[in-house]
Amino acid sequence: MNHSPWAPPYGQEPAGSTKITLRIAIFAWCASYVVALILSSAILVATGNTDLISGQEPKWFLGLSALALWVPFMVGLHLVSRKFGTGDFSRDYFLSFRIVDLWGVPIGVASQLLLVGLVTWPFRVAFPERFAPELVEKRARDLFENATGLWMLVLILVVVVGAPLIEELVYRGLIQSSLNSRFSRKVAMLIAAVWFAAVHLRLVEMPGLIAFALVLGFCFYRTNRLGMSIIAHVAFNATGLLLVAIL
Repeated sequence: MNHSPWAPPYGQEPAGSTKITLRIAIFAWCASYVVALILSSAILVATGNTDLISGQEPKWFLGLSALALWVPFMVGLHLVSRKFGTGDFSRDYFLSFRIVDLWGVPIGVASQLLLVGLVTWPFRVAFPERFAPELVEKRARDLFENATGLWMLVLILVVVVGAPLIEELVYRGLIQSSLNSRFSRKVAMLIAAVWFAAVHLRLVEMPGLIAFALVLGFCFYRTNRLGMSIIAHVAFNATGLLLVAIL
């Protein structure tokens, strides 16, 4: 990153890069994802944990698996920026912040407390066994209950800090912005939201994730930067983790 991610005064923000095409973005995502899968599999084989049961992973698994996923994507983003963008990471992926982006806090909290439940409710009524509340929150609860002591700090860093930053860079900064070159901005927002939700690989979470990803996409759509969507994502994940802790 060649410049501070904090944007200059209103009206003086540099325009984001438009050189990263959809084809390049798709190739970068696929290559990064494949490398991440290979690294994750190698870690499981090397540690003798190929038969892990969800919710019973070793305490170190969360942090190491997060790094195995994030490092390939960050390397991919960097290489794409250098070869196909301006070479300025912040500019190519719209990574800038303004004070107004703090509106992301109430947006993220409201999305977690109200939006997810609202959009999941029709599915819960139609398919009560598949979309039961305990199934929707199972992933977060398993992670929380498996973290104690220092590992709780690792959980917070991964879920509340790392995941929002990396995912916004990838799914809004790279994917949604490149989709804008081929589709209308609203269609690009929808495709990126579905892509983001599908990658989480949990059907029970998809309605809520798609709805929240649309909120994040709209933040990016309106501001043309990632600041508000990153902050909203942080607030959303933090609220979810807090709910699991106190309920």
